[in-house]
Amino acid sequence: MSTEGPPPPAAPRGRPGCLMVPARTKTAIALLYDEESENAYDIRLKLTKEVLTIQKQDVVCVGRSHQSRNHRTVTLHRQPVGGLGLSIKGGSEHNVPVVISKIFKDQAADQTGMLFVGDAVLQVNGIHVENATHEEVVHLLRNAGDEVTITVEYLREAPAFLKLPLGSPGPSSDHSSGASSPLFDSGLHLNGNSSTTAPSSPSSPIAKDPRYEKRWLDTLSVPLSMARISRYKAGTEKLRWNAFEVLALDGVSSGILRFYTAQDGTDWLRAVSANIRELTLQNMKMVNKCCSPSDQVVHMGWVNEKLQGADSSQTFRPKFLALKGPSFYVFSTPPVSTFDWVRAERTYHLCEVLFKVHKFWLTEDCWLQANLYLGLQDFDFEDQRPYCFSVVAGYGKSHVFNVELGSELAVWEKSFQRATFLEVQRTRSRTYMCSWQGEMLCFTVDFALGFTCFESKTKNVLWRFKFSQLKGSSDDGKTRVKLLFQNLDTKQIETKELEFQDLTAVLHCIHSFIAAKVASVDPGFMDSQSLARKYMYSS
Repeated sequence: MSTEGPPPPAAPRGRPGCLMVPARTKTAIALLYDEESENAYDIRLKLTKEVLTIQKQDVVCVGRSHQSRNHRTVTLHRQPVGGLGLSIKGGSEHNVPVVISKIFKDQAADQTGMLFVGDAVLQVNGIHVENATHEEVVHLLRNAGDEVTITVEYLREAPAFLKLPLGSPGPSSDHSSGASSPLFDSGLHLNGNSSTTAPSSPSSPIAKDPRYEKRWLDTLSVPLSMARISRYKAGTEKLRWNAFEVLALDGVSSGILRFYTAQDGTDWLRAVSANIRELTLQNMKMVNKCCSPSDQVVHMGWVNEKLQGADSSQTFRPKFLALKGPSFYVFSTPPVSTFDWVRAERTYHLCEVLFKVHKFWLTEDCWLQANLYLGLQDFDFEDQRPYCFSVVAGYGKSHVFNVELGSELAVWEKSFQRATFLEVQRTRSRTYMCSWQGEMLCFTVDFALGFTCFESKTKNVLWRFKFSQLKGSSDDGKTRVKLLFQNLDTKQIETKELEFQDLTAVLHCIHSFIAAKVASVDPGFMDSQSLARKYMYSS
């Protein structure tokens, strides 16, 4: 059962904007999947604002105990009606020990108070049965006489295919046959071969005997600060349906968490992501206290970067991105100190990069689009990851990134737009060296004045146009660009041709300034980006 706050409001029509989910606390039963053995084990998850805790069931002594390794030796008195009062599953032929699968209320096993569903049978009357087959243990228990002494230990990682019931902490955990299983129950609640027909005394705990209870115990805690989530199998494009892994900054992994339904998996993915996001915001606030107003962190977080080249054995690898002050940073690990900011793998000027969301919409249905964007619904993308964006920098250098949820993609898009807008507002203008017909010139993009071209030596202005006069552009993909301006007096189009060393950076700078100019009049960032692209890429 999951416990959580009220559901988030319904997504608005059209393309969703910032759709992050508030932080929450949750608990639920899930599965821990082992990729090597391909077995899954029942666990309980506890999510708090700072930690994801994985719990496993175990039997603990709540009284005095003289036994070691949680081994319990229990004597059962076979009853005329009900026998030993338990059923078993498993066996060496299934590569699992024989375990108690049912305990019947008020019968011999239940009366001891020391046996539980999930206990692995280690010995029967002193005979070791850890490696015995199912039939061997059944035969031994049925023919062990009226008094049967068994040694058990709770199997904390019982494979899910055993379908052992969960939930009740007491020994009387299940009284019905339950769902079908690849392993069958062998009931030992009927009388076996006994040496006497006289009624046996009921099995009951002695007052001085230790008392045991089945409880959920913490086995692993994964700190969520700067943690990342992966839904993909390492080194592949294989998506884990209804499953994900949480990896902490210190390397601790939750293991592969698998959920019983797609909705449960989505709910947990969103909840953990929201808590990580909330902690990231707290870290950003701490960093910003030590930074000047012009060098604030706008956004940061984990993404997956697509590797370039066909020789790569791994198509995506985790990267940590940050938008801080005038720069866009790419890290292999998150910066945790001031010194770490100078150790970025890549640093780009925000005004000279172009952010682009990759289209992945599969339908015109706006509600289905909203579900896709939130990660509420999955589709087969034919090995292509959804929720991707690219960042194109100077000299045509391109990075392709992927995030786990559509809501994260929306946040990155908004954050890039906001960070770029703030940087344009701070710098106000950028000047680049250029040339035309052998003459060295300077080209300035100014937030207030628009475009200005002047001689590098004499500073003599050759021409100047406002942003609104730019009607289109074209380039050769290398160094040359043609800018098409409309003369305000003649209404004629004037073509200005220039040559730059890094043409890509200049075009992106023009795009950033136009978008910021439009956004300063109309804060609709999405519209300003579209308008800037219209100016820049129409010919």
